[in-house]
Amino acid sequence: MLINCVAYRDGHRLADIRQEDISEYLAMPGCFVWVALRDASESEVLAMKEEFNLHELAVEDALHGHQRPKIEEYGDTLFTVMHAVQFTPTDELVSGEVAIFAGSNFVLSIRNRVSQSLLGVRARAEKEPHMLRRGPGFVMYAIMDAVVDRYFPVIEALETELEAIEAQIFEPGVTRENIRRVYELKQRITQVKHAVSPLLDAVGKLVRGRVPPLCEDTREYFRDVYDHLERMQGALDSLRETATTAIQVHLSMATIEESEVTKRLAAWAGIFAAATAFAGIWGMNFEVMPELKWRWGYPMALGLITATCGVLFWRFRKSGWL
Repeated sequence: MLINCVAYRDGHRLADIRQEDISEYLAMPGCFVWVALRDASESEVLAMKEEFNLHELAVEDALHGHQRPKIEEYGDTLFTVMHAVQFTPTDELVSGEVAIFAGSNFVLSIRNRVSQSLLGVRARAEKEPHMLRRGPGFVMYAIMDAVVDRYFPVIEALETELEAIEAQIFEPGVTRENIRRVYELKQRITQVKHAVSPLLDAVGKLVRGRVPPLCEDTREYFRDVYDHLERMQGALDSLRETATTAIQVHLSMATIEESEVTKRLAAWAGIFAAATAFAGIWGMNFEVMPELKWRWGYPMALGLITATCGVLFWRFRKSGWL
């Protein structure tokens, strides 16, 4: 679906144009066209391919989706793929894709499976005509910066969730549930890392060594995006390590809890074993046992069993087994 199709010259908006008029504005000196598509159909993408003379391999990647974040050069055109990570109203973490084609006189952005709008990027860019005058390179930076900045609240939410789980580590009875929550959290962290790490490597090519001519005037701005991604990479690595440690601690707590249960069972088994041993001895049918015909023999036997069990209970309690 076509969201916007706007022509710009010298950092200012010329007009909203029709798709049929794109070629006319591309031919104007100092003019560039910025087109935005959302969940575009194949026919819409192929139409843009003809208008901007896009490479067929890049168009194929944009159509099929599910690409790894990357920045590729096709002649004078840069093709960028980014993952847009966001939470749904049900707190499920989902990933969409934003593809950007940028040439000397055009920018085409295609977002798929992304509910968040990028209209704010256009509005912010139009408020800075001195920056928009830099052309498609600045527009490409502005879109990338907007997508990357939306990773921050996601990472902060993951940090908050991990802190909440850590606060319950030593609470009894929640170990199994916490292990499940930490494992699910680790999967989310990995999902965000898959969006950040490849993009970090790709943006690094725009700030080091040979820089594509399109980005030459905006190299310092892409360096800012690179710095943000580098910070996110460090935060995600720290989260993964903390989550792994939390899982190990929970497993240790589970082992300790099982050990406590085992010790209690062993202690009670020892107490009843002593009682069973005495009962088994006096239950034998021997006539020569002196206390069998003694008046206080039965109370004495019960008392001895009780005393023995009491001593064992006291010893186990003192040792921390009960």
